[in-house]
Amino acid sequence: MQRRERLESAYILPSDAAEAVLVGRVWSNAAGGPCPVLIRNGLVLDLTGLSPTMSGLFEIDNLAEQLAANTDFAELGTLDQFLSGEAGRLLAPVDLQAVKAAGVTFADSMLERVIEEQAKGDAGRAQTIREKLAPVLGDSLRGLVAGSEQAGKVKALLQDMGLWSQYLEVGIGPDAEIFTKAQPMSSVTCGDEVGIHPISQWNNPEPEIVLAVRSDGKIIGATLGNDVNLRDVEGRSALLLGKAKDNNASCSIGPFIRLFHGGFTMDVLRTVRVSLLVRGEDGFEMTGESPMEAISRAPENLVAQLRNRNHQYPDGAVLFLGTMFAPVKDRRGAGLGFTHEEGDRVEISTPSLGRLVNWVNRTDACAEWTFGTRALFENLAARGLFGKA
Repeated sequence: MQRRERLESAYILPSDAAEAVLVGRVWSNAAGGPCPVLIRNGLVLDLTGLSPTMSGLFEIDNLAEQLAANTDFAELGTLDQFLSGEAGRLLAPVDLQAVKAAGVTFADSMLERVIEEQAKGDAGRAQTIREKLAPVLGDSLRGLVAGSEQAGKVKALLQDMGLWSQYLEVGIGPDAEIFTKAQPMSSVTCGDEVGIHPISQWNNPEPEIVLAVRSDGKIIGATLGNDVNLRDVEGRSALLLGKAKDNNASCSIGPFIRLFHGGFTMDVLRTVRVSLLVRGEDGFEMTGESPMEAISRAPENLVAQLRNRNHQYPDGAVLFLGTMFAPVKDRRGAGLGFTHEEGDRVEISTPSLGRLVNWVNRTDACAEWTFGTRALFENLAARGLFGKA
């Protein structure tokens, strides 16, 4: 059973929603299935006539300009009617796209990955290791451009000190860590539960910017994401990354993708600050912030490492850009750092992209993922839309 409370449209929309070109995806009760939509003036407008899939929609040239100029789309209801469940519900604003993530792209989280590795997944050892490594690694890593000549010098220095790590290799070396976060169609969105695997006792949210990327590699917009992470599992071995990352309801994206248009550009995106708020049913509260300006690799560089002549994504992709925020605030006891508890409310926000709100539960208690690619195409076929995908 999902822990939902009624969210209001004004609470999750960007502060300048009237100027934004926002696309998303809903399950429409009236249409009997998922629909790509445009959010305008509090209304949910049907884009199925342009493409019944988000993947196909993003392949349309000059999409943002077309959507901004067109006033003829049919109404499926108001956004508040979808948030209340009256007209349907919000879905993650992607469907056939690959869901990828870049890891270790900020200095602070880079340091925390090294600490996880040194602690072998034991949260109780993390603070002692942090106190030892932070004075050395923190100053060395901050402000470094990954793959640069200076980064190479720092790498040699840290190797001489016996402090080199596989996480530092992908953090400041020439090759980024790009991994599969979740399967197409498996992501949840604003208002849903996010899942923590029951084997984990040390885990955290990862608030991130997520890029929408066409099949040709063009970046067309951005949204918010929560790359839910099991620190103890990955800390035991980096080879357990899949078990730490790809679990039921462990990937949240949304609420909407904002297309680059007007005053919202990639240069603007580089300056955003992503905020995190966690409130627990036990009264615990934690806040944090990730400034995109602190990223060690340009978003375009990460996309180029994702999609190139050696690896293509014909259905497009979304790419999590990594997080600077690695929470260390004690929760279960002194020196144990942060970990989630069931019922936590997690909010990830930035004014230009709105607010992504989720509640934490165990992965085996979250709703099972049952509507995959085959179910999508069966649904589209039943609605007479299969050939238009």
